[in-house]
Amino acid sequence: MCSINGRALHYVFKIADRKQTANFYKNVLGMKVLRHEEFTEGCEAACNGPYENRWSKTMVGYGSEDDHFVVELTYNYPVKSYQKGNDFIGITIKSKEVLERAKALNWPILPDNTLEAPGGYRFFINDESQPTDTDPVEKVTLACSDLKKSLEYWNGVLGLNIFDESDKSAVLGFKSNETKLELREISEQINRAEAYGRIAFSCPFSEQPLIDEKIKAKGHKILTPLISLDTPGKATVRVIILADPDDHEICFVDDEAFKQLSQIDLDADDLLEKYIEKDKS
Repeated sequence: MCSINGRALHYVFKIADRKQTANFYKNVLGMKVLRHEEFTEGCEAACNGPYENRWSKTMVGYGSEDDHFVVELTYNYPVKSYQKGNDFIGITIKSKEVLERAKALNWPILPDNTLEAPGGYRFFINDESQPTDTDPVEKVTLACSDLKKSLEYWNGVLGLNIFDESDKSAVLGFKSNETKLELREISEQINRAEAYGRIAFSCPFSEQPLIDEKIKAKGHKILTPLISLDTPGKATVRVIILADPDDHEICFVDDEAFKQLSQIDLDADDLLEKYIEKDKS
């Protein structure tokens, strides 16, 4: 088993409506805009999907990316909609305050305290007080076609610990005090469609080659071999992009550079609003 000092970072959503999306994450979920970055061409590691166009990345969450699991909102300028598959099930958040804001803003609350973000991404809200000493984001749930096969990959190859397991689902993570990954077996074929996302973790720079070697030795997919990515005016980070047995994309970024890249930008919200207004998006 790989000995990886991993850290859960974020989940990536492709979005087609920045204005309504920003409204949901800020005013309903109560997250803050942590940083906003604009790019003139597609990402070498396909961070924005299979597009070569201008795009933007907005990180939102309940606190610093150093100790919170956040959401990355990826906006491709020419794309007006994405077909959603069944690969992403939902993100669970502990916060009765979210439900109170949803009611006050007349945002639809679906059965079992479920909220649906623009684009169809679902959030399962636990009706308990939002914690202030821990991350309110409890887990990300993804669909899988064969739980045993998925656990052989996530636990056996990548080394995530299994914190809970049943016949059709399992909860995994590198650390007990971080947001978890839940894998839930479904009977339908996994369809990632156009809106497929990506889950990201960090690990020390020195450990990325270990992941590369292990994945190659086991014959699993590497979508993007170790590559350095630049962000204008910020730190350059090295990433490797993998795919699990159901083709869920997984990014491992080097922790040292990522901590520099992910520093909170106090002007990020204003910057996002500037580009929303400029683009009428």
